[in-house]
Amino acid sequence: MPVTLPPLPYATDALEPHYSKENVELHHGKHHNAYVVKLNELKPDATDAGLLAIVKSSDGAIFNQSAQIWNHTFFWQSMKPKGGGKPSGALAAAIDRDFGSYDNFRKEFINGGMTQFGSGWVWLVNDGGKLKVVKTGNADTPVKGAAVPIITADVWEHAYYPTFKNLRQKFLETFLDNLVNWDFAAANFK
Repeated sequence: MPVTLPPLPYATDALEPHYSKENVELHHGKHHNAYVVKLNELKPDATDAGLLAIVKSSDGAIFNQSAQIWNHTFFWQSMKPKGGGKPSGALAAAIDRDFGSYDNFRKEFINGGMTQFGSGWVWLVNDGGKLKVVKTGNADTPVKGAAVPIITADVWEHAYYPTFKNLRQKFLETFLDNLVNWDFAAANFK
């Protein structure tokens, strides 16, 4: 069975008013789906179950398509309706330990997204027991290395343009304040 477009973990309008239904429909239904279609053309034997292995072992066009599918799926899970704010529990303690405070983490995450030149991603990762903010360009992803992704924000223009126009910083602030899924993040942190 070929790779399929993963369903969203919520309705297309569930993130409103912070992330518009139009934005979700374009981003998920058009952009994310285009990577699925192209990967199936390039690698007809690809499957949903084997996607991560393809990401880790491929390069070139197959890597670009498979990593974009994986990254986008992770991005959708990194958000939830009525999300945002500060995390709690062990993840909050680790953020305080590794960044000094949630406010310092927030500044570093937003700065990472703002300084990613062109298209890419900003991530909170667990790298050998230490939380770090990293940024990756284009389809690159931390799962190619040893770091464990905790959350990500997509900083490609299609990720935020319908809702935020060219205001990438406003999107990143809204992502952290109103959308981030700290439950998903905490599960990844474990």
